[in-house]
Amino acid sequence: MILDKVKAAIKEHNLIAKGERIVVGVSGGPDSVALLCLLHSLKTEYGLYLHVAHLDHMLRYDSHKDAEFVKELAAKLNLPVTCGQINVKELSKKGSQEEIARSVRFGFLFKVASDARAKKIALGHNMDDQAETVLMRIIRGSGLYGLAGILPKREIAGFCVIRPLVALSRREIEAYIKKKRIRPRIDRSNLQDVYFRNKVRNRLMPLLEREYNKNIKEVLANMAECTGADYDYLNKAAEKFIGQRRGRFNPDKLKRAHRAILRMALRKGIISLAGDTRRITFRHIKEIEDLILNRPVGSIVDLPKGISVIKRKKTLSFFLRK
Repeated sequence: MILDKVKAAIKEHNLIAKGERIVVGVSGGPDSVALLCLLHSLKTEYGLYLHVAHLDHMLRYDSHKDAEFVKELAAKLNLPVTCGQINVKELSKKGSQEEIARSVRFGFLFKVASDARAKKIALGHNMDDQAETVLMRIIRGSGLYGLAGILPKREIAGFCVIRPLVALSRREIEAYIKKKRIRPRIDRSNLQDVYFRNKVRNRLMPLLEREYNKNIKEVLANMAECTGADYDYLNKAAEKFIGQRRGRFNPDKLKRAHRAILRMALRKGIISLAGDTRRITFRHIKEIEDLILNRPVGSIVDLPKGISVIKRKKTLSFFLRK
């Protein structure tokens, strides 16, 4: 039973505690609708306060109908709902549409959670999303963190983002929605091979299932889970190694560290200023390593996002360029 699998995931990853306030991100598509219905089914058992959040990215001519659908669903479930609207296409003139859409979506969810006095935000990513994400990162090139894929639980900007459906397949979710007799909103753009993820979903994944491994999604999802556990262990070891000095390190101490801990420390130095390591490549990390190991005192490495690293006699410091 699908509800039992969700409860097992909640228990395994410690996603939800009794009496919590949770904002549920609902696009109107099958995944997020299933997530909302499943959490609503657990509302009494866990004593949950649920608040529905929907953001219209204004990327389709009929996207306003998604908000109408979400409002109606929230009303049927007797849940509060907050809807917002942001013209992502207009904002994307300044950068990647996918990146900007993600950024404004999280900003909106954080605002709704803050107003609702909720510390947790639930999203509807599933096992198929997990497999696609891992495959995309393999193709683009990734380290351990990237191969961990979509983490079931992650701290972002002071909020805990949880994904209770990460062990469910898209097929299971669609069957559940059909059984509930709900007709979710369908984003037709997902059927077009415009974005990288769509190409992986619509062309590459079916090819791998057909020609190489019919269980490729489960294989990739399992790999992500194993890698996530390894990453978590290394992350905790790195936290212990660097202590509180995330933006300033002793270069001699870094030289003596295992290469895995060294690289984790460097990532944390970047995160302390930028909030994440997006746009930071393996080449950038190797350049900082070379700075530590081979370059003279006073040398500087410039990174994306306006970040620089300077090597002094007793410190390696990360700072924002003016």
